[in-house]
Amino acid sequence: MPDPARLRDSTQIVLRQEALERLEQPLDDEFAVTVFEEEENRYRIIGSPVEIKEASEFLARRGVAVL
Repeated sequence: MPDPARLRDSTQIVLRQEALERLEQPLDDEFAVTVFEEEENRYRIIGSPVEIKEASEFLARRGVAVL
């Protein structure tokens, strides 16, 4: 049985609000993910492991640090 923490890490990204403000629309346009506002300064991006990996690479190429 897979480790829940590892599965969770492969299906979500947590970002600070400032990092996502300028990239939310391109992220939505390019990937099949859902963005949820969490705490006051954080967003959680949820998707399949494949989509999350590609979205993480997309964000990294734009200089965004993933929490």
